[in-house]
Amino acid sequence: MKRKLVLRPIAREELDQAVAWYESHQPDLGRQFREEVESHLSKIQDAPERYPRHRENVRRIVLRRFPYLIYYLVEKQRIVILAVFHAKRNSETLRSRA
Repeated sequence: MKRKLVLRPIAREELDQAVAWYESHQPDLGRQFREEVESHLSKIQDAPERYPRHRENVRRIVLRRFPYLIYYLVEKQRIVILAVFHAKRNSETLRSRA
């Protein structure tokens, strides 16, 4: 049974902001970014323990085409998406999200 996927509001906001930024720079690029994120979310949901731990219980997956990472927690009945994070940002700011 797949665990429920839950995006924290801050992660949803980061995703929406990135989509808007890509769309403002090239038509349709925002949609492509969102599709890649959704594809990776599906991979996380299919095999959440497959991806490496970043710190303690926080895991991450790296997007292929875009310089973004998705940070998440695996809980007993759900997967919590903590961040959709640009690779150049300081990941130390994520400490308070877990």
